[in-house]
Amino acid sequence: MTELSIGTLLKTYGARLGLRLLAGEAGLERTINTSDTNRPSLALTGFVEVFNFDSVQILGNHEIEYLRSLSGERRRQALQIIYQFEMPCLVITGQGRILPELKELAEQYSVPLLKSDYDTPKFNHLLYFYLDDVFAPQITVHGTLVDVNGIGLLFTGRSAIGKSEVGLDLVERGHRLVADDTVEITRKAQGILVGQSPRMLQDHMEIRGIGIINVKRMFGIRGTRRQKRVEVVVNLVDWEEKFEYERVGLDDRTQVLLGVELPEITVPLVPGKNITVIAETIALNHLLRLDGYHPAQEFNERLLQSMQRSVPRRSRKKE
Repeated sequence: MTELSIGTLLKTYGARLGLRLLAGEAGLERTINTSDTNRPSLALTGFVEVFNFDSVQILGNHEIEYLRSLSGERRRQALQIIYQFEMPCLVITGQGRILPELKELAEQYSVPLLKSDYDTPKFNHLLYFYLDDVFAPQITVHGTLVDVNGIGLLFTGRSAIGKSEVGLDLVERGHRLVADDTVEITRKAQGILVGQSPRMLQDHMEIRGIGIINVKRMFGIRGTRRQKRVEVVVNLVDWEEKFEYERVGLDDRTQVLLGVELPEITVPLVPGKNITVIAETIALNHLLRLDGYHPAQEFNERLLQSMQRSVPRRSRKKE
């Protein structure tokens, strides 16, 4: 399970979030394990049955003004209600005043107390943007990811079937390599899958018989890119005489990655077959489909209409 310590949050994203530590330094090892945030308004009044204490707690102007309206003793009691829970941290947003009880209890319970000058909506948006990236589901796939005509094609298949060679040929034809051999795929918001290369393998390919090559040095900066949305899976397989491969394209096959369905196209390999041109065709055909045009369906409709027109003529001949 992915976790992010408060200390790491401050070090990595603190400047971009406008965060600074006010108190509770002893609790910087506390961890965040969700991208959700919570405003403990009800909890401050004593209603804790639905208190999401394991999220980052945000005290905006409403919460601060409510606390200021209380007497010193009642304010401390209200804050102790939430401080008794194992919260990751408390963040004061906007121009809210720093109440002395907040600092005192933060030190007492070792709960980091942070301050951001951003207002609550903006801070929430920025924090979610960063945390969603940290906690996004991720898998590692053996394959080659190439940006072909703006479409991310993920080539899969058995080891040594020629995935890297297809990727290299596509780069030579002006397309862009994203990752070879190992592709790290992350699910972003709205079911978007984004692939990238591990840092150690970035810009490199393994070509059997040659070894490791640096694509960026060989083809220039135009030959690579850091990440790309994964849109189509191209499964390279050995030709089998008895296997029935798709010939029309009416039956759309899919593969599920991280709960997201992607179009999957199986391409059988035979000597002399130009897989690079086929890959470009797959990308262009996918672009047409995104534009609402499905060539196989159009052909099928034309065929059905032709058959319907021919039936009356045959019937008249029989009469």
